[in-house]
Amino acid sequence: MTHDASNSKGPLAGIRVLELGNFIAAPTAGRLLADFGAEVVKIERPGSGDELRRWRLHEGDTSLLFRTLARNKRSVTLDLSTAEGRAVALRLVERCDVVVENFRPGTLEKWGLGPDELRAVRPDVVLVRVSGYGQTGPYRDRPGFGGVAEAIGGLRALTGHPGQPPTRVGISLADSVAGLYAVIGALLGLLARRSGARGGEVVDVALYEAVYSLMESLVPDYDAHGVLREPAGTALPGVAPSNTYRCADDRYIVVSGNGDAIFRRLMRAIGRPDLADDPRLADNAGRVRHCAELDDAIGKWTCERTQEEATAALVDAGVPNGPILTAAEILSDPHYLARGMHQRHHLEVDGAERPVSFPGVVPRLDRHPGAVRWLGPELGADTHAVLADVGVTAERLAELRAAGVV
Repeated sequence: MTHDASNSKGPLAGIRVLELGNFIAAPTAGRLLADFGAEVVKIERPGSGDELRRWRLHEGDTSLLFRTLARNKRSVTLDLSTAEGRAVALRLVERCDVVVENFRPGTLEKWGLGPDELRAVRPDVVLVRVSGYGQTGPYRDRPGFGGVAEAIGGLRALTGHPGQPPTRVGISLADSVAGLYAVIGALLGLLARRSGARGGEVVDVALYEAVYSLMESLVPDYDAHGVLREPAGTALPGVAPSNTYRCADDRYIVVSGNGDAIFRRLMRAIGRPDLADDPRLADNAGRVRHCAELDDAIGKWTCERTQEEATAALVDAGVPNGPILTAAEILSDPHYLARGMHQRHHLEVDGAERPVSFPGVVPRLDRHPGAVRWLGPELGADTHAVLADVGVTAERLAELRAAGVV
């Protein structure tokens, strides 16, 4: 199945992106650009394609993870390590505004597709490079995946419970955040070009730095005060009360009652006006000193109510809180539905075609909203159409296919 990207709408309509990345980081960037109208051509290895096609694969040969991250893209198979593949890639770059890649540093240069070669055919192309440790520095050549970046970047030192091994958050957080920074870098490069800057920008995104950027005052607190943060389980260190609490039906809610006025409303809602008016607890510093007492009071209250009852009571009191939702609950949640966060697309599941929900587009734009036009395509579905657009004849395409280049 091929897709006509010429009628794409959105603020990035007319922007052409060549995605050379695999797995999650660079494809996340490509997905977001494509959601808002950019024409994104994804290059995949002939025969096998992006390994993400087989991650969390429950049936068939293409995972729903790939369908999600490759949505709105066109798939072209091309062996970039060959001279013929390099020549075709450069023809594609001639028509591209942005190139996104997440190979280990030096790989593009080895293939003859480094910044100098790209600029030779498209001087103003924006090259976005995502790697484990960045394009410079002593760790530059180390292989790096998202989980490793979370360790190096400081996040894993804070996850889990005291005295227990650090845990991960359950998703590829480092890769996804790096993908967001890659989009920011691409847009900054495009803005610089439109403002008259000469030459295309090279954007260097390191996975570990994407994680480190999220770590708030972790390092300044240590450097200035010698405070070494450690895992705190479900609590938010230095902010109270803010924690996860069990309810009577063995489900959980997260309560964030750490604003001064919010705290007083929370205490009154749980029947503890004495704590609401306690001068020891008038500010955050005092509440942090007595956080165990506060958590005990809130926990006793939630344990006497179901998750739904506790959530409703705290909403009525104006206290930020929310239930911990499973995938099944997210699927039926009325707010998700009202906000269009579930996009339904038909897929074959267990031998029959039926609609399946996929995540909607974020952020929401009022005048030029993004859209999920199609799911991640079959491997090489657009090879013929895309290469024909850059002048590769049917005869030449047949030769490349016979040689295993496409």
